[in-house]
Parts: sequence; C-alpha cells; structure tokens
Amino acid sequence: MKFVIGMHINPAVLEALTEQEQAAIGEGHGALLAELKESGELIMTQALADPSQSAVVSVRDGRTVVTDGPFVEAKEYLGGFYLVDCENRERALAIAAKVPDAAIPGLAVEVRQVMFYDGALEA
Repeated sequence: MKFVIGMHINPAVLEALTEQEQAAIGEGHGALLAELKESGELIMTQALADPSQSAVVSVRDGRTVVTDGPFVEAKEYLGGFYLVDCENRERALAIAAKVPDAAIPGLAVEVRQVMFYDGALEA
C-alpha cells in the first residue's frame, strides 16, 4: 500500500526553535531516510518551496487566470512529503510518528493513502 506522509509547516513555529532544535529536525529526517531506504519502503521524498513562490491556475470560460501566491490564506503550508510503500496503514502511521516534525507542537504530519499511482514521471 502506498501512502503520502505530508509535513505541514508553520514558519513561526520553526523560527521560534533554537539552532540546535532546528539541526535535530534535519538529523531526524536523515535518520528516517536511511531507515526507509534500508527497509525498501521509500519511493521518494521531496521538499517544497515556500508558498510565496507558488501560483494558482484556474480556467474559467476558456480563459486561463494565474494568481501568484498560495491558494489558501493560512499560516501553515505543505512543506514536503515522503511517498512510501508499506504493508498497511498502521505501518504508515508508525513511519509518520518518526518524522521529527510530529514531535513539535504547532507542526503536523498527515498520512493519506494513495488512491492512484502510475510510477515516476519524467519531466
């Protein structure tokens, strides 16, 4: 079963952390990546750019409209994700509990099952 483990970021929470706490997050992600590679459960992981660099595209009456910035006005945003292939939902939840962000109040880690997957696409 494939799952996306999304990391929801709140910049104010991250900025309030000490340099040591911020470094521990990076080290924790490194350890989790090593574990998932070793187990063969990691398909891919990606960090996403800040939402200020995003654009929202909509088509109305045949016209394309592009708006700069995030779709939702919120302090939290999706900062990155792990795509894993594991035995079941319980294992996906166990992996998510190892994401360092899950231990920081004000940050969130979301687990969602992938409903359709057609392999990696080349850009």
